[in-house]
Amino acid sequence: MTASGGPDRGRVEPQEFRELMGGVCAPVTVISTRTAEGAAHGTTVSAFASLSLEPPMVSVALDRDSALLAHARRSGRLGINVLAHDQAQTATTFARSGPDKFADASWEWDTGMPRLAGVAGWLVADIEQEVAGGDHVILLGGVVRAESTPALPLVYARRTFGSHSALVGAPAVEP
Repeated sequence: MTASGGPDRGRVEPQEFRELMGGVCAPVTVISTRTAEGAAHGTTVSAFASLSLEPPMVSVALDRDSALLAHARRSGRLGINVLAHDQAQTATTFARSGPDKFADASWEWDTGMPRLAGVAGWLVADIEQEVAGGDHVILLGGVVRAESTPALPLVYARRTFGSHSALVGAPAVEP
């Protein structure tokens, strides 16, 4: 809204938006897939969310020019490694560009997708739909496998890795 109370049709500057969104806690995942050659490929992604319970679905936003998006489109399936609180180095490794990021990682094939060891959660989703969104593409996936562990998940906010913890002295709230 403008000072006069009417709608403001302009857009916020990208840096201003980036600064605001940097303060929003995001889950840290390594999205993985199989290349056409049968190799493991993956990238750190924080734009991941649950979408639907009936049927179970997730969303993942990928840069439209990313190699991961190209490989995922070919395979039609995503592996979603929800990183554990002690996997910040893994997140950093998979965030970098480069050849085989899986070379020094402990991982295995699970439901046809590369699964990292020690993750807080593991999902496999078949890509059901793509939605264009600015410089990204949102992949909507139907979950075909889901497994959680007791490990605390890794989160990212204000350019820092951390983990979720209850507020000291705050009453428990049921979702």
